[in-house]
Amino acid sequence: MDIWYHGSPLELSMLLPGSTITRERHVAEVFSHKPSIVSLDDDGSIRHNGRLAGFLYAVDEAVSQDDIEPHPRTTMPAGWEWLTRRPLRLKMLGPVDFVSAELLDDAAVALLREKAGRGRAGERE
Repeated sequence: MDIWYHGSPLELSMLLPGSTITRERHVAEVFSHKPSIVSLDDDGSIRHNGRLAGFLYAVDEAVSQDDIEPHPRTTMPAGWEWLTRRPLRLKMLGPVDFVSAELLDDAAVALLREKAGRGRAGERE
């Protein structure tokens, strides 16, 4: 059985429809810190601005293709983020250690926001 993960700063036992799951454990760990910006570097490392303590969960039941759909606004590689279509039981795997080397500093966050703004403006032209 494939393992599906979810990361959250909240203690949970169930996911609601519309929640995000992934097969990428580290992606769920990053999202457990509730970042507003996640950046995938050229070398494949993930950096973010989330600063909350988090928890890693595994979905505790079988997940079929009918239960999920691709996240429509993901900025991650294809297949990394999925939205749930129904409630799913969770099993907590444990707390997620905060990795300070993954944190984006304020200047990097400002630059990424500026780039994102230019990208959206360019799409409208």
